[in-house]
Amino acid sequence: MLFIFEWINSEPVMLDYSDRVMISDEEKEEYLGFVIEVSRAAGRATLPFFRAEVEASNKLSGQMYDPVTQADLVCEKILREAIDSRYPQHGIYGEEFGFKEGNGLTWVIDPIDGTRAFMAGLLHWGVLVALFDGQKPILGLMYQPYTEELWFGDTTSASFTSSNDQRLLKTSNKKGLESAILGTTSHRFFENKTGDFNLLEDAVRISTYGGDCYLYAMLAMGQIDIVIDSGLKPYDIQPLIPIVEGAGGIVTSSEGGNGSLGGTIVASANGELHREVLRAFNGSA
Repeated sequence: MLFIFEWINSEPVMLDYSDRVMISDEEKEEYLGFVIEVSRAAGRATLPFFRAEVEASNKLSGQMYDPVTQADLVCEKILREAIDSRYPQHGIYGEEFGFKEGNGLTWVIDPIDGTRAFMAGLLHWGVLVALFDGQKPILGLMYQPYTEELWFGDTTSASFTSSNDQRLLKTSNKKGLESAILGTTSHRFFENKTGDFNLLEDAVRISTYGGDCYLYAMLAMGQIDIVIDSGLKPYDIQPLIPIVEGAGGIVTSSEGGNGSLGGTIVASANGELHREVLRAFNGSA
């Protein structure tokens, strides 16, 4: 049994999990080396479009707006071609070009997470790639090609590299909401959703808006203690889960379940803090 999908508005939407595909430590190391190499190449291909005149089309209709640029398309094509060439038996699920069925191991791609920031010339965007085993993402990578910052993890450890830094990642040891820093891409995404973002925001010391994938990278680095977002798709969150978990954090749905399918996602620096976050957000604090 493989990914379970339904096509909604011409987009493949992941509905459920499938049987887990087991891989060896040697295979995991090989896949990690591969995804680092190809993500660097794909990320570099986005740079001619960054802080340049770049056209964007809207993937949605009416007053809804979800932009896609030529940089998104070029980046995902490079990643998909590399995966097809090296691992033709694997599946691929990308934001821009959809789902290709495989043997149960599926590469999940968001070529530019934070397209709005990309279009605005801001730095809070990155290339995201995960390897999903049918139950959860077992490898995850975020690459910011302009700053040459790379985060990657395998749920048991996580690392960061840049031109002048290289280190293992560790989340913060904050335990109480009253001392925590909270990040969210936009509080408006919680309108008409279950849970109460305002209750959670009122309980923390500092809250910050904007950041997309960068928020989760900062959580893994110990700079932020909590990230909560709503309306995420699998490709928005799966690449970040192995990084946050590898650094010691926790990522779940807002109900505390597996967050791999997206929706409203809560990421926290540790288990004790995570329990407080869920209680506050769900109104049971």
